Amino acid sequence: MYLHGTSRVNEKGNLEIGGCDVTQLAATYGTPLYVYDEALIRSKCRAYIDAFRQSGFAFQVAYASKAFCTMAMCKLVEEEGMSLDVVSGGELYTALQAGFPAERIHFHGNNKSIEEIHMALDAKIGCFVVDNFYELVTLDEIAQEREEKVAVLLRVTPGVEAHTHEYISTGQVDSKFGFDVQNGQALEAIKYAHESKQLHLLGVHSHIGSQIFEAEGFIVAIKRLIELLEEARDQHGFISEVLNVGGGFGIRYVESDTPLSAETYIKAITDTVREEMAQRQLPLPELWIEPGRSIVGDAGTTLYRIGSHKHIPNVRKYVAVDGGMTDNLRPALYQAVYEAAIANKMNAPATEQVSIAGKCCESGDMLIWDVMLPEADAGDILAVTSTGAYGYSMSNNYNRIARPAVVFVKEGEAELVVKRETYQDVVSHDLLPKRAQLQR
Repeated sequence: MYLHGTSRVNEKGNLEIGGCDVTQLAATYGTPLYVYDEALIRSKCRAYIDAFRQSGFAFQVAYASKAFCTMAMCKLVEEEGMSLDVVSGGELYTALQAGFPAERIHFHGNNKSIEEIHMALDAKIGCFVVDNFYELVTLDEIAQEREEKVAVLLRVTPGVEAHTHEYISTGQVDSKFGFDVQNGQALEAIKYAHESKQLHLLGVHSHIGSQIFEAEGFIVAIKRLIELLEEARDQHGFISEVLNVGGGFGIRYVESDTPLSAETYIKAITDTVREEMAQRQLPLPELWIEPGRSIVGDAGTTLYRIGSHKHIPNVRKYVAVDGGMTDNLRPALYQAVYEAAIANKMNAPATEQVSIAGKCCESGDMLIWDVMLPEADAGDILAVTSTGAYGYSMSNNYNRIARPAVVFVKEGEAELVVKRETYQDVVSHDLLPKRAQLQR
């Protein structure tokens, strides 16, 4: 198993993250447990910011909070000088409760409710990323009613499909997201927003996919976006202040994953923008990006306690843990793959191939197929790496299983940032119908 960030094997032969022995973390906070390497998160934030500072561009690096959204994470992002993307009223509320500066919040989403729009306007967020004509007209009308000027970016689909899983590709033509460039919708939306008295059109936005390992997709998308901006200038007199090229920067889950550095992605983006804008005699815009997974993904490790075993001769051996698709839905949803180790046997040789099963009542609740591990005993602690993105975010109460706790670790100290749910929490919103109460 690859050791990310501050992870190491200590003198006891146990996995250690942020100076904390994970077997002690499991004993203190229980399992399953999400463990985040705070120093690694901060270093990822700084890598993007430093790369932009070297480029000479005005910029914003906005953390895509859908990857992992808690009050503690929002506070960390604020401390690192980043902006924040939200895609729902819940994420917005979390950010505001954490004291995140509203003017640095960007509100995404393909179906924002009227209530969410008013909530965001009341908070005076930095801008809306408008996804479709319904939202564009609705936001314009609400702004008129409130007599407010509202800053917007228009999300457009440039027709670029990144080399990624089909479920998380969003830059191609056939997508639920954004105004299409090729059929003229994007230019029509620019005209509407630019001519509106209530909307301040900052520029355009695109997102071509997730878990991207090369810069070519960004380069092609940027060229198409700037062609669009040239048309918008020539036909409607619009000059873009902001160009947001999205996120999707990949991370290492397994050995075959080969992500680029933040510096490499940013250099490719800034070089392309500078060249393309110069060719068209367009002023350089402020550049925005939206890393999410690449900020938190490999900083997260999930700890499980091993329980039952099932050996099928000449087929496979199943090893079950006390979590599964309730704390990591990605293997069932995306067929995502992970690496793992037995945290209390890090120096023991990996002598058997096993498959890691979750505890949910679903045959598809499998976390990892065919991983080499030391012989596992009930009570051992299994560590699954690179679970920092979309594990907690997608966690659920299937089978009425309570969600895990979350801890941040740094320099030998662990801090609980999300409490473990209790069974009382799970039923806290349930109500018995009055007729049932009368029959008792």
